[in-house]
Amino acid sequence: MFYLVCYDIVNNSRRQKISQLLEAYGLRVQKSVFECVLDEKQYQNLSQRLLRLVNKREDQVRFYPLSANTRTKVVVLGIQPPLAIDDSAFIV
Repeated sequence: MFYLVCYDIVNNSRRQKISQLLEAYGLRVQKSVFECVLDEKQYQNLSQRLLRLVNKREDQVRFYPLSANTRTKVVVLGIQPPLAIDDSAFIV
């Protein structure tokens, strides 16, 4: 499944840890937005790891699942990231 993962993290140290974790799972497309292709196990693993880092009273992480049909309708205005995430390619 393809996810758009966005975060709003108050603390700089937590933000850096969460950013580094997400970089291991997907492509950063904006400062606090990642595109990730995750199977169910990866999704559960990432969610659990994020829950250990997030302060539930101050921070927020959102997962937006995008279908193949929805993804083809995404419009980007301005600079494009140098790489694209594809469901058929997995980074190991």
